[in-house]
Amino acid sequence: MTENQLKSKIERSSAPDFGDILSKSFELFKKSWEQTLYHALVTVAVVLPVIIITYIPYVLFIFYLSSVENAGHYNEFNYMDQHDPELVIPMLIVYFLIVFLVILLVQAIAYGIIAHYFKVLKKIDTGSLEETGGYFSCLKGNYMKLFVMSLATFGISILATLLCFFPIIYVMVPLQLIVVFFAFNPGLSVSSVIKMSFKLGNKYWLTIFGLIIISSMIAQIGILLCFVGLFFTAYFVHIPMYYVYKDTIGFEDPTDKNLLETDL
Repeated sequence: MTENQLKSKIERSSAPDFGDILSKSFELFKKSWEQTLYHALVTVAVVLPVIIITYIPYVLFIFYLSSVENAGHYNEFNYMDQHDPELVIPMLIVYFLIVFLVILLVQAIAYGIIAHYFKVLKKIDTGSLEETGGYFSCLKGNYMKLFVMSLATFGISILATLLCFFPIIYVMVPLQLIVVFFAFNPGLSVSSVIKMSFKLGNKYWLTIFGLIIISSMIAQIGILLCFVGLFFTAYFVHIPMYYVYKDTIGFEDPTDKNLLETDL
């Protein structure tokens, strides 16, 4: 859909029903738990090695400091005298910049996997014959867009945090909708995706916020099963967002009942 079409649908949409969405989310989770598990495992398989590789230099640096201290050449007063700050500080700055870049790159990949998960949910929910492709299919031709989206999300979060605690709670709702808008409208620009996410998030902020809180609590239930269960429940938080989008905007598929009702 175009930005104008989405804007029109959001303006004409009726409020999503909190209880109905939660109920449908549980039912869809029962049907999609295998795919939920697979997507969580793929995400971990991508993120975990990157985290380990990223922390290797940091761990080596800590070991180096420990070895210097144990050798009697280090104390909190003369360390910087024995190690030129003109060398150490730039190295630390470069390291943290690389870590920041890696985080954005990994988050972009995670967004792509989540976008694919939304497509899988739609197929299971509606019985659509549309091919969903592989786990990384949403990354093809869209990686730069996802990277910019990741950067924009980070920037909005940091800005909201700097403006005190409440703004970060406020932006949490529209930020949670960004990937679902991208998943079903990959042709939109990053700015349009963000604008539509904020437009829908602002309109039904309280309902969506409640869904995020409840679904996040449910997603953490897996921790009770020695953390293994977390792989099954971690992606549950995305299912209510799928239904928020479906019940307010719907899909372009003419066989989708929600879209037909909206157009009447």
